[in-house]
Amino acid sequence: MKGLCIRWLFMAGAVLIASYLIEGIQVQTPFRALFAAAVLGILNAFLRPFLLILTLPLNLLTFGLFTLVINAMMLKMASAVIPGFDVIGFWSALLGALVISLVGWIISALVNDRGRIEVIELWRGRDGTWRP
Repeated sequence: MKGLCIRWLFMAGAVLIASYLIEGIQVQTPFRALFAAAVLGILNAFLRPFLLILTLPLNLLTFGLFTLVINAMMLKMASAVIPGFDVIGFWSALLGALVISLVGWIISALVNDRGRIEVIELWRGRDGTWRP
C-alpha cells in the first residue's frame, strides 16, 4: 500500500511537470493533479488493456509506438472528467503522455510494493558473468 501511495504522488508530480513543460496542459491546483493521477491510474487499470488488445495489429505495425497514442487518449479522457485539469489538442496530449509515461516507467522500476527504492548492484564475476 505504501508503494502505491508513493507511485501515486510521483505520478501527480509527473502531471504537474507535464503542465509546466507543455503549453497545452493546464492544472489549476496540486489537488487536481492528485485527482488526475488517480483517474489516470483507474483508466490505465481498466480501459487501457482492452484498448491495447483492440489495437494490437496497429501497435505491432508501429513497433509499439501506437501505445503513446493510447496514453494520449487516456490523458484526454481524464481531462474530460476532471474540472481544472485541461489538455488542449492532440499534440499536447501526446507530449504529456510521453512525459508522464517516462516518469511512471522510472518510478515503477525504482519503487517496490513496500514503498522502498530498490537499486540492484551488479558485480562482474571472474568468469565474466554479471551477478547481483
